[in-house]
Amino acid sequence: MELNSIKPAAGAKHAKRRVGRGIGSGLGKTAGRGHKGQKSRSGGYHKVGFEGGQMPLQRRLPKRGFKSQSLKYNAEVTLRALDQLGLAEVDVAALKQAGLVSAMAKVVKVIKCGELTKSVKLTGVVATAGAKAAIEAAGGAVA
Repeated sequence: MELNSIKPAAGAKHAKRRVGRGIGSGLGKTAGRGHKGQKSRSGGYHKVGFEGGQMPLQRRLPKRGFKSQSLKYNAEVTLRALDQLGLAEVDVAALKQAGLVSAMAKVVKVIKCGELTKSVKLTGVVATAGAKAAIEAAGGAVA
């Protein structure tokens, strides 16, 4: 095999359809564009969402909602997850290493969901009032 003898597989390539080249081609005269109108003209089309001058749907509907960009730095951990973790001292780094919070998390809050049986000391981690009561009832502390 030589570089000048390489050819694509049979049927892999096909000739581009040539439009507007006479009636014998089957695509002469209007070249497959139909008759008149914006879509038949060269350079004539519209932007996405354009409805012919009617107020487009995305502008007719009311604006709604807001997603805070600071939320990606906040994370939640349940009491159940802390219990399963089984560490005596828990901080943000330990939670990241265990995979309980994302690597981007800066503020971690413990929420009251499930039961806590082991004593856990939290450092640099916030807890809700209910979670704090449950941790202290189990003999732990929130610093």
